[in-house]
Formats: sequence, C-alpha cells, structure tokens
Amino acid sequence: MNPLAQTAGLGLQTRGLMLATAESCTGGLLAAELTSIPGSSAWFERGFVSYSNAAKQHQLGVPATLLRDHGAVSPEVATAMVRGAVEHSAARVAIAITGIAGPEGGTPAKPVGTIYIAWQLPGHCDTRLYHFHGERGMIRTHSCNAALQGLLQRLEALR
Repeated sequence: MNPLAQTAGLGLQTRGLMLATAESCTGGLLAAELTSIPGSSAWFERGFVSYSNAAKQHQLGVPATLLRDHGAVSPEVATAMVRGAVEHSAARVAIAITGIAGPEGGTPAKPVGTIYIAWQLPGHCDTRLYHFHGERGMIRTHSCNAALQGLLQRLEALR
C-alpha cells in the first residue's frame, strides 16, 4: 500500500471530500493505488481512464479544439481533464494526469517523461509540468507519486 495514498485518503476523509481521477498515460494506476486502501469508498468516487483523445472528449468533455491546438500532452488538456472529472462525477476534488510515458512517442518539444498533472479542489485549480526519467513503469510510478504529493500539499492549504 502506498503511504502517500493512505495519507491522501485520510486527508480527504477528514475534510469530507470525495476524489475522482482522470488518467491517460498512467492508465488507472493512480486509481488502483487509491482503491487498494481498505475503506477508500468513503473518499474515492470514481476514476476515468481516458487514454485516447476520443475518450477524453467523450468521458470528460475535453473540447476537440484543445486537443487539436495544444495536443493531449499540454497544460490546457490536463486542466480540461481535471475539470471534466469533477463535472462528470460526484467528487469535489480531482486529479488528472496526461503525458508521455514512453518508450516511444516523445518529440524534441515533448520528450518521453513529459507529464502534466492537474488538481482541482473547491475554489482552486492548477496544473504543473514534470519531467521524469527512466523506463515506462518508473515514469508512471513517479507520476502517481507526484500527483499524490501535490494533492497532500493542496489539502494542507485548505486548512
């Protein structure tokens, strides 16, 4: 069990908040980490795995124009994903992850390991760019841990 996920769950439960996830390159790994915790149904509402652009549009309402103009790996799309997760769920808190886990798919402008993570909490939404190194599994794990660390920081700020 991931201790970051346990601490995040406790923070959500203490504040009476439900969480939704919107994942692309992590393919549900974050939701799996969270739901591996007994009792997570008290604070985890649902997870969206929107791997394709069509899924991002259909499940989360990401506008096709954002995907066309900025690409799936962009702060604009990460922000739209996190907002869509809240709008299409009963959660008030959400995390979205989109990026390039590799080993292929990178470009000079967006190399493998380029990850955008977005968080939405009541009254607050922000997105951050990360650059992780390593093989695919490591990049996915680093992405999930960064998402959880970011959630903990933002929950602390709600006090």
